Amino acid sequence: MDEQPFLVLIQEHQGIIHKICRLYRDSKEDREDLFQEITYQLWKSFPSFKREAKVSTWMYRIALNTAIASFRKKRLDVEYHQVLPDLPDDEVDEEYAIRQESLFATLKQLNESERAIVALYLDDLSYRQIAEIIGINENNVGVKLNRVKLKIQKLLIR
Repeated sequence: MDEQPFLVLIQEHQGIIHKICRLYRDSKEDREDLFQEITYQLWKSFPSFKREAKVSTWMYRIALNTAIASFRKKRLDVEYHQVLPDLPDDEVDEEYAIRQESLFATLKQLNESERAIVALYLDDLSYRQIAEIIGINENNVGVKLNRVKLKIQKLLIR
């Protein structure tokens, strides 16, 4: 198999993988390991990808499934911190960085499916796209998203 198209695809859409890694792992090392595992799973399924779905939909589905499956396998001891480690060094807007850390800390308090829905929603995917990736119907996406928004509001008020 020609690896060049795959490498281009990963380069163009690596933001999806980084976002999932940040949502599902705390330390830089764990995020790097998950990034490699997701890339490996994408590589394995690339030959069967028929481009019937959008590339981002295919990548999200594999990334989320890999993150959740590997999380269940390892049963990591997860520690929740008020401030997330390893914020990129190139972040210059301190207020934005603080708000982003607070958001990610709050999102890590959600369960796996809630995190997945929020991650896709924050990436401006439509309800239909989210439903396709998660494997539920569109109406259920709206219901779950509204419940998650209320839960996030309650968590942020604490």
